[in-house]
Amino acid sequence: MEGRKQVTRLLFVAFLLGIGYVAWLAHWMQSEGAPQGPEPTGQPSVVRPTRTPRPTRTPRPTRTPRPSPTVSPSPRPLRVGIVAGHWQNDSGAICPDGLQEVTINLDVASRVVAILQYEGYMAELLPEFSDRLNGYKADAFVSIHTDSCSVPEASGFKVARVAGSAIPEKEDRLVACLIQKYGEVTGLTFHENSITFDMTGYHAFSEIDPETPAAIIELGFMAADRELLTEHGYELAQAVAQGIACFLEGE
Repeated sequence: MEGRKQVTRLLFVAFLLGIGYVAWLAHWMQSEGAPQGPEPTGQPSVVRPTRTPRPTRTPRPTRTPRPSPTVSPSPRPLRVGIVAGHWQNDSGAICPDGLQEVTINLDVASRVVAILQYEGYMAELLPEFSDRLNGYKADAFVSIHTDSCSVPEASGFKVARVAGSAIPEKEDRLVACLIQKYGEVTGLTFHENSITFDMTGYHAFSEIDPETPAAIIELGFMAADRELLTEHGYELAQAVAQGIACFLEGE
């Protein structure tokens, strides 16, 4: 009898322990977030993956439109007329040994035109007499000549403008520039006192447009200055071209 009671007690204790264990297990599963089975809905549950949000793009800065550059028209090339004295007309002065003035004039005048063209001027070579001279318009006009052999000891150069100039200030500047540059390059003396009416009354001065600044230059004397005139044509042309550029550029 006493043995049955002990067995009954043990069974009761075991029953109580089992109930306690089940209660503890249920509490633990709830507190630890144990997965719970889905409620029956009659449809299989679909778990959709969560989308990773796209990063927000930083907006590009708006470009300020650049103003279109203003294109200014290119300035007109300055026009220069160069006369080779006596060319296509006669020989000019002739020395006893046959040296002709026109040979020197044409050589130097051609070089002057080439130099000015290289520097960007619209230069052209003109003969002594031409219909083109009538009303000729240019930014500068220079006639190139050489003095004779008649005074063997004479040396130097001369520059002049027309006596009754319509634009004396401009033409005086042209004359001054030619005197300055030609004297500096060649080392020759300026012979102001030997300027003749053939220079101040030169025929082309009355033919070209009166508003065209013009001058005439005698490069030197064919006797005393012969070596310079015949062997240094490029230097003489440089001197004349520099004098014209001095005038045109307002140096």
